[in-house]
Amino acid sequence: MKISFLIYSYFPYGGQQRDFFRIAEKCAQRGNQIDVYTLSWQGEVPKNFNVIIVPINALTNVGRYRKYTSWVTDHLRQTEPSFVVGFNKMPGLDLYFAADPCFLEKADKQRGFYYNLTPRFGHFAKYEKEVFGKNQTTQIMILTEQQREGFEKYYPGCASRMHLLPPGIDSDRRLDDTFKERRFEFRKKLSVTDDQFVILQIGSGFKVKGVDRSLKAIASLPLELRRTIKFVLVGKDNPKQVLKLARNLGILDRLMIVSGSDDIPSFLAGSDLMLHPAYRESAGHVLLEAAVSGLPVLTTSTCGYAFHVEKAGSGLVCSEPFLQNDLNQKLGSMIRNIDNANWSGNGLNYGRNCDLYSLHLEAANLIDKFARNMS
Repeated sequence: MKISFLIYSYFPYGGQQRDFFRIAEKCAQRGNQIDVYTLSWQGEVPKNFNVIIVPINALTNVGRYRKYTSWVTDHLRQTEPSFVVGFNKMPGLDLYFAADPCFLEKADKQRGFYYNLTPRFGHFAKYEKEVFGKNQTTQIMILTEQQREGFEKYYPGCASRMHLLPPGIDSDRRLDDTFKERRFEFRKKLSVTDDQFVILQIGSGFKVKGVDRSLKAIASLPLELRRTIKFVLVGKDNPKQVLKLARNLGILDRLMIVSGSDDIPSFLAGSDLMLHPAYRESAGHVLLEAAVSGLPVLTTSTCGYAFHVEKAGSGLVCSEPFLQNDLNQKLGSMIRNIDNANWSGNGLNYGRNCDLYSLHLEAANLIDKFARNMS
């Protein structure tokens, strides 16, 4: 079969991008022809991917997305029919992978009334309706029950088209015999001493991931604790505002920024706590990656996979509405009790006993199923 994947941009370190890549790989391994329509591609292109860089320009992102949709729609009409899988909300999809939460819910809860009058709101509301609206036929893959509740509230009747996927973290995140060696080498490379406490945060898009919350929580620690902290931030984004805030809070010397890495297991092995107080997160793969590697987690309930942290007992979760003081207190408490609580062991057990790894296989199965039904 011919399968066309639509994604606005690809780079190796984003959660949405990683899921797209792995799912497309699974489909290609089954002998399907894979076309990828994107505005930009970073990294190596697999031999069995036909990557098409959509040749459009615009002054705004909204303008680019509209032109992208128009160009891809015209191109698909002129080529051999294919099954169209989208990783961003847009018209004309046969199947949509919901990497993002419900836009209308986010606008309703996090924006003022006047935002609804902006061209940006109009564009994204229209594109979301093209997928979830009444009388639409697009099948939808979702990551969490939290997403299901949001979409069903704002788009009644879409429930029958939604299909819940299991998590899909890499099995190499689990603790193995190389743990001690990885930990030693990682801490040596970063010049971390035995008495230092490494707080890790992973995620591209520093603003939405709540890096400002992390910095404020670290700055709130008593001096004797704060002196022991090394905050390692891994992700792709402009660090200017993060560095400015760290400087203003007096903790710039506690911060290290790494712009993406292919060796996440070493970061997990070498750290002492995963901090992820995101403002919003449809899933949050890093929460599970940390848990199955034995790294305790501190996160927020707005993350779709936060319930796994609570279910596993692999860390603590800040409830909504978010309070900075709650995060501050939980961080201090976890650091003080890291050796006494069983967050690490609980996470390891959860990783051994639960299906946290088959998202990409199940997604490829759904694509096969619906593509064959349409052919």
